[in-house]
Amino acid sequence: MKIRIVGSGLMGTSLGLALRSAGHELEMVDQNSVHEKLAKDLVGSQPIVTPDLVVVATPVEMTLAVLLEQYKDNPDSRFIDISGLKSNLLLEVGRIPGLNARFLGTHPMAGREFVGPESARADLFEGRAWIITPSPQTDALFIETVRNLIESTGASAFELDPQVHDEQIALISHLPQVLSSILGAELAEHSAEDLTLAGAGLRDTSRLAASSPDLWSALLTINGKEVLPLLESVRGSIDKLIERLEEGDREGVREIIAKGNVGRALIPGKHGGRGRNYDLLPIVIQDKPGQLAKIFSECESVGVNVEDLTIEHSPGQQTGLVTLALSADDATKLHAHLLQQGWLAHKPRSS
Repeated sequence: MKIRIVGSGLMGTSLGLALRSAGHELEMVDQNSVHEKLAKDLVGSQPIVTPDLVVVATPVEMTLAVLLEQYKDNPDSRFIDISGLKSNLLLEVGRIPGLNARFLGTHPMAGREFVGPESARADLFEGRAWIITPSPQTDALFIETVRNLIESTGASAFELDPQVHDEQIALISHLPQVLSSILGAELAEHSAEDLTLAGAGLRDTSRLAASSPDLWSALLTINGKEVLPLLESVRGSIDKLIERLEEGDREGVREIIAKGNVGRALIPGKHGGRGRNYDLLPIVIQDKPGQLAKIFSECESVGVNVEDLTIEHSPGQQTGLVTLALSADDATKLHAHLLQQGWLAHKPRSS
């Protein structure tokens, strides 16, 4: 297909890289000339007079205006967007005769806390859910074409009602961002010296706090109706925890933490499947180049699949700890193999 991507940030450029790898002809366009030039060089962009498909990959507050402009210039093209909100956009598009049958709202559940084409990755969508929100007017053949396009990036398409989409996104995306940003804001009230002992837990929970303020202020404001009830619920939970702590109610505190265990366990595993508990295999490695590559080579040699990994290393220490998450059978198999090969592998434990 001949595809024009309007917006050369992280998402647009990553999509360009993925679609170029799938064999499509790409044109990258952006009002930011620096972003556009870098994206064009990365993707191998070529001018397209009449695109088969126009992808609007701009910030959410610009999506409708860019879509209307592209439709005016390319009335025979098809259109999708990849913005993070859908109900208001679909409502506006539905008022434009002709466009509503040629447009399909989509939202890839992928991203990074970094922005710009320099952060783009061709594998950004692999293993991710990609939501589509067709209207009754959307052409069925076009929907199938977009599904195939999504699958070519390694993602899996899921169909949702636009309003349901915005409600669910508030819970699974917007709320985590708010909580991480609030934590980051609390850290900003302290000095760097106060954070010297920070470990992986703080880094993990504050990772999203590095996200773009411009992007997230727009998303949260536009979707405020769905986000506010969640924040009210969080405020109630914090108030309850404060009461328990003031009363010295250890069991009450435990109940709150235990409820968190229950909620965490509901998060699905890879490809939207059911979450799984993996065995964790600790491996002590030397602090020198190539150690991780060698571990993965050992995994490949015995046919085991690594689901996740963590790395712990203290400054000045000559060794580090790599912990692999694997199925129970794979962990047992790899542990035995690594011991035979002389690695400092320790007994797997349940996560």
